[in-house]
Amino acid sequence: MSPKVSALDMPDVPMGQLPEHLHLQRTRVVCKADAPIHTEGIQYSGAYASIGVDNSVGVDSFCKNFKVKVVRLTNNEIEFDMIGIDASLANAFRRILIAEVPTMAIEKVLMVNNTSVVADEVLAHRLGLIPLNADPRLFEYLSENDAPNERNTIVYKLDVSCKKGSPRVTVKSDQLKWLPHGSELQMDSHDISAKAKSYTSFSCIQDSLPEFSKKPLGVKFDDIIIAKLGPGQAIELEAHAVKGIGKIHAKWSPVATAWYRMLPEVSLLKEVIGDVAEKLVKKCPVNVFDIEDLGNAGGKKAVVANPRACTLCRECIRGVNEELVELRRVKDHFIFTVESTGALSPEELFIEAVKILEDKCDRVISELS
Repeated sequence: MSPKVSALDMPDVPMGQLPEHLHLQRTRVVCKADAPIHTEGIQYSGAYASIGVDNSVGVDSFCKNFKVKVVRLTNNEIEFDMIGIDASLANAFRRILIAEVPTMAIEKVLMVNNTSVVADEVLAHRLGLIPLNADPRLFEYLSENDAPNERNTIVYKLDVSCKKGSPRVTVKSDQLKWLPHGSELQMDSHDISAKAKSYTSFSCIQDSLPEFSKKPLGVKFDDIIIAKLGPGQAIELEAHAVKGIGKIHAKWSPVATAWYRMLPEVSLLKEVIGDVAEKLVKKCPVNVFDIEDLGNAGGKKAVVANPRACTLCRECIRGVNEELVELRRVKDHFIFTVESTGALSPEELFIEAVKILEDKCDRVISELS
């Protein structure tokens, strides 16, 4: 950090360029020991008009500066950087991922027999939270006026019992069996002569459809405990899964977690050497700092080795160290972490979120035009 000088003694800044202190306020959040400063975003296009700086955001400048960099990708989790966007847009992606990307989840449970210690409504709730291995893009929404069919409903059956004199039985998610032909239960009818109807109206068997023939519609994880049965207890039920979004109920949320943080910047204001350097390194719980050997000159010097790992615990700037270290956050650089529940891969979830945001923008434009 440069020493403080009077405004009268500051060098002239060319028109069209921001002074260093204004550039810092515009692009960084500075984290002090007690609270962060410069947290607000400067949105007004004419904020710096007097010095010839255009603060407006155009399509061309956005496309030029916007970047997405994938840092880490596994089967269930992705970490990527979104660069060149505002916090409001980053938060829009987060909210869409949590509440508006659809998945399939068990919505209706037809209880035939349940003598376990788990109440019917609790059991139904537990079943609804089991992630299903079904691509929601292959299904349609089921409205109140629609009949359950092979395009909007998946039917599962659970039939487990524990014989008397036997040890306790653990009921797990792998015992939910997919019924590709639809419901096996018959609806009650007051007309005895009428033909019995099931709870679904499948026109064909689901596994005969090309999109389902090679990928059975089972559960994503086989080892989720549903209940435990004692001797003489049994559970027999039929579960119907439909398409929905997390805004309606959390069981349809496609992510276990979706969050972001601004990119940390850690800078040393002075050269930190000797015992002070070692104390600084030990203070950081996530190993942001490291020791560099000065070689022939002797002694040791603290360096910033891993600034991305900084969690803003502020241990390094408490006490006497506040004059040595400055913590900052980059306002337009967001580190996203998305953990999928399994229905869609994490990279597909982000693509679906982009499509949903695009549809929202199209609707706004059409309403205004």
